[in-house]
Amino acid sequence: MTSPDPQTSPRRAARAEAERRATAAISLPPTAAASLPSSRSASTAASPSPVAGPPTASPRDATAVTRRQLRAASASVVPRRRRLSVVAAVVAVVVAGGIAIGAASANGGGDAVDLALDPAPAAVMNTVPSEGLPVPSVQAVPATASLCDDPAFTDALAAGDDGGAIAAAGGGESFRRAVATGLAPCVSLSDPTREWAVVNKQRPYDPIDWRPGDLVAPAGMRALEDTAMRTAAAEALTALASAARDAGAGEIAYLSAFRSYTTQQSTYAARVSVGGVAQADLESARPGFSEHQSGLAVDIVPCSGSCGTLDDVAGSPQGAWVREHAWEYGYITRYVEGRTDVTGYEPEAWHLRYIGPELAAAYHDGGYTTLEEFFGLPAAPNY
Repeated sequence: MTSPDPQTSPRRAARAEAERRATAAISLPPTAAASLPSSRSASTAASPSPVAGPPTASPRDATAVTRRQLRAASASVVPRRRRLSVVAAVVAVVVAGGIAIGAASANGGGDAVDLALDPAPAAVMNTVPSEGLPVPSVQAVPATASLCDDPAFTDALAAGDDGGAIAAAGGGESFRRAVATGLAPCVSLSDPTREWAVVNKQRPYDPIDWRPGDLVAPAGMRALEDTAMRTAAAEALTALASAARDAGAGEIAYLSAFRSYTTQQSTYAARVSVGGVAQADLESARPGFSEHQSGLAVDIVPCSGSCGTLDDVAGSPQGAWVREHAWEYGYITRYVEGRTDVTGYEPEAWHLRYIGPELAAAYHDGGYTTLEEFFGLPAAPNY
């Protein structure tokens, strides 16, 4: 028994039909199309009429004709560098023939042919929507304006109205952020007349012996020294002490507030004589570098009948109350535990610094522990 002719198997016949359809679907220029037999002529040549009487052409002959047509089309019409565009069209149309191949394989004869192609040539050929590709939307980001371009801010600044300037900036946090990021170049953290002035071991007064002019004694408080503060700070300290007393925390007195450049010379020299320069620098500022010279700093003590010492503040009810509520009156504890690496000073629970209620609220809400970090300044542990 002879094996079937592989050239006449259903699989080969289906493939030949697919190639014939692909060839017929190629769009050629008029001159090239004229040089090739039409699909009808090819069909006639492959299957002559009964009148002529020649034998019917085999599928193998049809396949050979179809392949010759493809080669002729590729050689005479499409340059070598542009053949890919024609092949893409051929592949898209041959997919339709894959259906016939699959059917022939399913009905017997030959191995199944697995063509993993999309059976929808139109979808393959028309992948770009008629309205074109989408264009990405790009929005311009406006440049952040400087506070110094705002007339309301600069007018308040020129008038010496610190609270008004902070309000014009949008509040304490907005002001702080603008200063820390360089968006308020007209604000000086070195100006000793401002409530936001920063004085540390790297930032002395200019002039070195600067002295405030609006010093008054806090009203309604016990003073252990004859000293004073700037008006806003003095009024805020009176309100703080009154609130602590009303809350049952006890009496708060003040020991030292403003100290002039000359007074600080004596204070620092006394510390040096006791413990040397290195120890003195941890406990006392050198002349011209002390917050007390600003008139915005004060040392408090707890009192219950008699008054305690500075060292008694941390463990007293007054000290606990101040740690929780001082910010509500514009004060912060300037030198706290664990920040000697930034400030250069050992913890001083008694040393309060007035920066105004708006900035003190931002300081508290932001969880800051030093003015240096609050305003984005470098640490200043040493001179």
